[in-house]
Amino acid sequence: MRIRKKKWVAPYLDQEGHYLIRNELPETGEYKKVYLELGMGMGDFICESAQINRDILYIGYEKEEVCVARSIMKFKEAGLTNVYVIHDDVKELLKYFDKVVDRIYLQFSDPWPKKGHAKRRMTYKTFLDIYDHVLKDDGEIFFKTDNSAFFDFSIMSFSEHGYRLVDFSTDRHRIPNDDILTAYEKKFVSNGQPIYYAVLKKSNSSIIQS
Repeated sequence: MRIRKKKWVAPYLDQEGHYLIRNELPETGEYKKVYLELGMGMGDFICESAQINRDILYIGYEKEEVCVARSIMKFKEAGLTNVYVIHDDVKELLKYFDKVVDRIYLQFSDPWPKKGHAKRRMTYKTFLDIYDHVLKDDGEIFFKTDNSAFFDFSIMSFSEHGYRLVDFSTDRHRIPNDDILTAYEKKFVSNGQPIYYAVLKKSNSSIIQS
């Protein structure tokens, strides 16, 4: 997602002293879980999730600075204390995390549909290598997309990388559920588009029955 730069954004982020993680991850011990959303957009999903689950630490990761600034504004307005933001490229994840994340959300990332662009997909093997070091040994990935070809590619990529499929659907909202929706997802659902969904766990973890 490319967004036109705004002059006010850089000064706003320069002055942000709480929500923006610049170097090291804050202490996470007081929280039951640590959830990381990669490509949080304008922060709607993570904002609502953090309001509902105050005992979970949510971290939004986003490279578009306008999205980062807009998200922080929402967090401040909601008075959230269990959410932080990292403004960086996903390739730099290992600067901040080392097996401390319980769950990664990959939701509606760019499918890069051209065959020659496969290496840019967030579920390509080089990115999965990075996620291995970010997730705890029993960590999981929640994956959603509106693109069937990207879904098929991703499931195969996860499988080849040793992730086990715990749950999946090729039409997530055919049956009502309590998912918190991203802004993109709300639009897709209102247009009647099927949402492809999967939950995957690292191969050295056990399936948790709910």
